[in-house]
Amino acid sequence: MDVASNLADIQEKIRQACERAGRNPEEVNIIAVTKYVTIERAKEAIDAGIRHLGENRAEGLNEKFEQLSQTATWHFIGTLQSRKVKEIIDQVAVIHSLDRLSLAKEIQKRTSKKMPCFIQVNISEENTKHGLLKKDVLPFIEQLGNYPNIEVIGLMTMAPFVEDEAILRKTFRSLRELRDQIRSKSYAHAPCNYLSMGMSNDYQIAVEEGATHVRIGSKLVGESNR
Repeated sequence: MDVASNLADIQEKIRQACERAGRNPEEVNIIAVTKYVTIERAKEAIDAGIRHLGENRAEGLNEKFEQLSQTATWHFIGTLQSRKVKEIIDQVAVIHSLDRLSLAKEIQKRTSKKMPCFIQVNISEENTKHGLLKKDVLPFIEQLGNYPNIEVIGLMTMAPFVEDEAILRKTFRSLRELRDQIRSKSYAHAPCNYLSMGMSNDYQIAVEEGATHVRIGSKLVGESNR
């Protein structure tokens, strides 16, 4: 199917999920994950009405940014090496994978404006995943008060790749509860209003549990057409 049809289907499923959860669908931002597709396919997403595009590699981001920069808001959604910050900092509007002070220090050094960031949390405590453990998130956010160019707008996680809805729901709910705890602190540098969680296989459950940003690749733009 074409991207416009995929988008319409996803938007309808998000609407239904919001209805079940008593939420407003306008609270949910769809990020098209374009890391495996061509510039042409990414442009098709923009033409279909998508305004948020996500890349997980500096090279892929810069390649697409050169041709599509005026029409998209770019999110860096992958693990970010400190040495790569300088290559993407002027192109991205949001970083979804802040998880260590060395990275915060490099972001602080490379930009003169506030950079909206999600803290990446390994809420399911899987050995194969990046991100902070739940117990380390609050101390980390308190330390980020020393980096005035970083604004913590929310938390991000990747759920286990399983079909067990109870496990997925528990993962997303745990992140939401942690977000609420941080938000209640009213940190000036960390309003922490948003939740970046949910991908092609689990975004409906994530929305029911409070996701404000869903990162969708295969169900929206396809797996690969390089």
